[in-house]
Amino acid sequence: MRYLIFMFFFLNVISIHATELEVCESCIYTSIKAAIEDSNNGDTILVKSGIYKEGNIIINKKLTLIGYEWPIVDGENDNEIFTITADSVRMEGFQIQNVGTSYRVDRAGINVVRSKGVVIINNRLINTFFGIYLQKSSHCLIKDNVILGEAIAEISSGNAIHLWYCKNMSIEHNIIKKHRDGIYLEFVDHSDIINNVTEDNVRYGLHFMFSDNDTYVGNTFRNNGAGVAVMFSKNILMKENHFDRNWGTSAYGLLLKEIYDSEIINNRFTTNTTAIYGESATRLKITNNTFEQNGWALRLLGSSMDNTISANNFFNNTFDVATNSSRNYNVYTGNYWSEYAGYDLDKDGIGDVPHRPVKLFSYIVTRSESSIILLRSPFVDLLNFAEKVTPVFTPATLVDDRPLMRPNL
Repeated sequence: MRYLIFMFFFLNVISIHATELEVCESCIYTSIKAAIEDSNNGDTILVKSGIYKEGNIIINKKLTLIGYEWPIVDGENDNEIFTITADSVRMEGFQIQNVGTSYRVDRAGINVVRSKGVVIINNRLINTFFGIYLQKSSHCLIKDNVILGEAIAEISSGNAIHLWYCKNMSIEHNIIKKHRDGIYLEFVDHSDIINNVTEDNVRYGLHFMFSDNDTYVGNTFRNNGAGVAVMFSKNILMKENHFDRNWGTSAYGLLLKEIYDSEIINNRFTTNTTAIYGESATRLKITNNTFEQNGWALRLLGSSMDNTISANNFFNNTFDVATNSSRNYNVYTGNYWSEYAGYDLDKDGIGDVPHRPVKLFSYIVTRSESSIILLRSPFVDLLNFAEKVTPVFTPATLVDDRPLMRPNL
């Protein structure tokens, strides 16, 4: 109790002595660096409209920086712009642009280093190489920012939002375009990625590496090299996202590699080359998703085991399910398949004949992709029919024993 009383008193003393410093062409402070130098913990720096050609601005105090009418902070393609090394810093309302590309250091528009409680909200970052870069930080909020890059190739571009060795982070309602990866997480735990739009990125819209107990919900991943990649991670909740038009020779809506004990629920996959690709994806719950007009809806390799695929809708995909194994180690039950040709005599909404979603031709294409040229051949239709009647090459146990007669809406 005495500790709480002391903290209340301490915070009130700080607020009483907090000062607002103004930065503008005719103000006492004409540069952001000068205002920071003269500030104290708890102060607010109000930066008014104008162009500030400053770089390597270090924020090493607990400050609030507010941009009024979108002041432009320009690194002139030669510098990192803001580096935050203090806790509880807030940045809002800036246009940050023109960070210089570097092949030796990861320059960023805003670089947060070993800090807690940083809030970066409602900023515009344009041509910043790395947009917002956080390392060894925690309990930060990145929200309502627009981050626009000019990426053409992976080697010469950075990520829009990059987190390394962080925890308890929230990334919400950001619009991200044209970077290497839209959002990149490496060794990031207990964090949320919510309601972002990430599109037109060279590699991935969202990329997980060695990150556990994270959630991404309500995001849109559109027209990226691949929508999302989750690798070497566990306990990831993937819910209510839209994976749209991630299309190309090696493009995926969702790429899973060495991922365990995770859930993929209520997502929508439309017009992706491969909606979900799984390699060593284990103990996943894939349910209530919609797969529509994809090349492959599910490509789960033989190393993917103990997964449950249920209550999903498969509409007009070229291949609903593909695998490279003659055995099945997963459970498919209660899905709707637009290609199902069975019947329901007892009218309970469940097909009386099990459905085999793996076509022989998809099995062949998995081994020899060039054979896709025969896709519309009548001979292929004959092969698929023969394999469905008497499975020889495709997994005999890969069946949906309770196919739905109507979509699960």
